Amino acid sequence: MKLPFALAKRFVAGESFEDAAPKVEKLNNKEIKITLDLLGENVEDRDTADETVESYIDLLKSINEAGLDSTISIKLTMMGLDIDYAYCKDNLFQLLEVARENDQFVRIDMEGTDYTQVTIDLFKEAFEEFGKHVGIVIQAYLYRTKEDIEDLAELGADVRICKGAYSEPADLAIQDMDKIREAYKEYTKVLLEKTDYPRIATHDDEIINWVKRYTKQHDIGKDRFEFQMLYGLRQETMEEFVEDGYNARIYVPFGTMWFPYFKRRLMERKENIWFVLSTMFKK
Repeated sequence: MKLPFALAKRFVAGESFEDAAPKVEKLNNKEIKITLDLLGENVEDRDTADETVESYIDLLKSINEAGLDSTISIKLTMMGLDIDYAYCKDNLFQLLEVARENDQFVRIDMEGTDYTQVTIDLFKEAFEEFGKHVGIVIQAYLYRTKEDIEDLAELGADVRICKGAYSEPADLAIQDMDKIREAYKEYTKVLLEKTDYPRIATHDDEIINWVKRYTKQHDIGKDRFEFQMLYGLRQETMEEFVEDGYNARIYVPFGTMWFPYFKRRLMERKENIWFVLSTMFKK
C-alpha cells in the first residue's frame, strides 16, 4: 500500500522539483539559502543508478534555470557505490563536471558506518579534481571523527558537521548526548580555525548558543560560517539567524522515495508524531 504524501508534507517539500521549487523560492525570498536533497538510498542496479545520475544533473540545471539560491546533496549509494567503486566514481565525476560548468556545488552526504571510509576516500579524489564544487558531511558522534576532522581540515575541505543520524553501536559511536555535544564543539573549533566556511548543522540550542559565544569571543565574523537546519523544523529560528546577520541554510528534501526519510524524522521527537497525527485528522 502506498502511503499518502500528505503524511510527509511537513518534512518533505514535494515529490518532484516542480513541487519543491516554489517553497525554495519563498525561503530564498527570506534570504535563506537552500540545499535540495533528492531522496533515496542503496541503489543496487546500474540502470537505476544511471537514472539517478541523470536526475541529479537535471536538478542542477533546473536550479540554475529557475534562478534559485540552492546547492544539492547526494548519496553515493544512489550513484552505484554498492555496485562498484570505480563505477560510482565515474558517476560522481560526471555530475561534478556539470556542477563545475554551472558554477554549482554538490554536498556528498554521509551514510552509515559501513560507508564512512569509502565516502571519505571518494570525496578526497573528487576534491582533488573539483575543489570548491564538492563538500562532505561528517558525523560528530563517531569515535573516528577526531582523526577525520583533522585530516579534512588540513585539506581545506568544505565540511558540514552534524551529530549523526544513524543508529550505530557503542564501539563505533558515542551514545551519551552530553558527550556528543562536547565532541561536536571540539570539531567545530577545528573547522572554524582551519577551514574557510564550516557548515554547522544542528537544531540543538546549547550548541547554537555556544557557537555564537565562541565566534564572538574569537573575533570570527558571522559571514565565516553558516547554520543549517532541516526543512519543516524551526523555520522561525532560521529567519532570526538572518535578521541577526548570520548565514542560514535549510536542507529541503523532495522525491517519491520519501518514506525512509520521513520515518527517521518521525522517530526523532514525539512532537513530530503529534504534528503528523493532528494533520491527518484535520478536515
